[in-house]
Amino acid sequence: MNQFRSSGAFGNMPTVVKNLLIINGLFFLATVALEAQGIRLSRILGAFYWDSSGFEPWQIVTHMFMHGGFTHILFNMFALWMFGTAIERVWGAQRFLIYYMVTGLGAYFLHYGVIAWEANKLIAELGPEALRMVKEEGLELWLQNKNYIDPQMAQLNRLYNTPVVGASGAVFGILLAFGMMFPNTKLIMLFFPVPIKAKYFVIGYGLLELYSGLSGASDNVAHFAHLGGMIFGFILIKYWSSRHKSNYREY
Repeated sequence: MNQFRSSGAFGNMPTVVKNLLIINGLFFLATVALEAQGIRLSRILGAFYWDSSGFEPWQIVTHMFMHGGFTHILFNMFALWMFGTAIERVWGAQRFLIYYMVTGLGAYFLHYGVIAWEANKLIAELGPEALRMVKEEGLELWLQNKNYIDPQMAQLNRLYNTPVVGASGAVFGILLAFGMMFPNTKLIMLFFPVPIKAKYFVIGYGLLELYSGLSGASDNVAHFAHLGGMIFGFILIKYWSSRHKSNYREY
């Protein structure tokens, strides 16, 4: 059982992790710079619900490189560096990149699958006229920080027109992979300064995300997207491990 340590030198990072850090950083700088010019890049590259008037196909990918603030990108990129470095060194660049993209896309589809279920329940109660209003005028209201007075209409507008941004889905997939590949590695987290095995940390974090998602926590966090990254990561790892068992080692 080894204590987990990552290389601290930027130049020694594996290729995909390093380039993902650079790309996410550039997207964040562009977001800040354009925001100062009155251009909301998150409106263009963040992912809207597929039935929203704000949806564009490229958002399915581009939302993974957008972030909502400095703290958001800091924690995501720190986790990508900390856990992704070890994983890419075992898997290699190609497999790691495939895994990263699959888990990020899986996070998107699970999140918006849940949104579709919630939205369809509201539409059944409100009727097609309410849906027409949300699709025609809801996005403009939302971009002006306004919403409908009726709580059900307001919730439907939130579901349709709140864009999702961030690499969190893929990062949670990486966390899941680390817990499966290095289950007995001890981690010490800043907010929990007690050594804990990776497998227990991942299980605990996954259960917390499930509870938060099911309880409808209003914390502006896409909990089901996090779970989607973990679920799709688990499926992909199991598929790969059934074909190449030597790629999965315990530490």
